[in-house]
Amino acid sequence: MCKKIFFILIIVFSSMTFYAQDKLSKVKLGFDYGFGNELKNSNYTYTNSYYKLQFYYTVKQTKSFKYEVLLQPELNFAKHQLLNFYFVKPDDPNYIEKRERYTKLKDIKEYVLNIGFLIRKPIFNTASIYILGTVGPMIIDTETERLSKGFAFSDVLAIGFTFKINKIAFDIRPNFRHVSNAGLQSSNSGYNTKNIDFGFLFSL
Repeated sequence: MCKKIFFILIIVFSSMTFYAQDKLSKVKLGFDYGFGNELKNSNYTYTNSYYKLQFYYTVKQTKSFKYEVLLQPELNFAKHQLLNFYFVKPDDPNYIEKRERYTKLKDIKEYVLNIGFLIRKPIFNTASIYILGTVGPMIIDTETERLSKGFAFSDVLAIGFTFKINKIAFDIRPNFRHVSNAGLQSSNSGYNTKNIDFGFLFSL
């Protein structure tokens, strides 16, 4: 019984110590892995998995909220296939060849630099919830019927939950992602996906 109490006290003390250090530190470093797929539609399939480095900086902290900015390089691996070949219309030059090419399953790589802002609300000494929005430039390496190869933007809106164990904080983040190029290139229908991230971070 004494060992159990001692063990519980160690966990509580470690968590409180990390929380105190976390309050003093303005900089955090993290790593994320996530995956997702397209919102339900009849035109195309799109599945993705990705890796993110995360650099957090606290710009302001009050009794109730913490305000942070986030820099997030990302490497995204996706698979995409056109299902509805009528999406490529006959008035499109070489539409028959494009229909044949676009309806094949494609592997796509996306290189993204997300810049974001989040509002965090502590709910316990060792846990918090937050709302996050990011936007960033990206390079896509494969042309599809929905998006031209090259420059585009990745926009993400997320709700997250963070909990701390000892010196590491773990993160779960469901999110919605939209990719398009703002009309800067010929194809700009883009992709809409629902995703979930799992990650960890620690204070520097």
